[in-house]
Amino acid sequence: MALLVLFSTVSFTVEKHFCGDVLIDTSIFNSAEKCTPDNAEVKTAVDCCKDILDIIKGQDELSVKALQDLDFDHQLFLSTLTYSYLNLFEGLPELVVPHQNYSPPNLIADIQILDQVFII
Repeated sequence: MALLVLFSTVSFTVEKHFCGDVLIDTSIFNSAEKCTPDNAEVKTAVDCCKDILDIIKGQDELSVKALQDLDFDHQLFLSTLTYSYLNLFEGLPELVVPHQNYSPPNLIADIQILDQVFII
């Protein structure tokens, strides 16, 4: 949403430089390069050159509306949407560990070693 507001309010200028009917340079941020006899692709007189500026204006005024400025139907829709969106994400249930407080019995003797039974 912030990017939409930013791009709708930005103004910029496109500068084009023509020598005769040939487009020599186009620039948005810098000034367009002028044609000289050294860099001109088409050798023309200097009085045939022309510059064209295209000004793209952004939005000057932004209107900010409060919730109270909306009619009842829009207020009801926005409040319902907000309520349903916030309740969409429920927390995970608390993980129940049944043996959390269980401590195993103390071993008096290792039965496998006493009976000489080993898993091979």
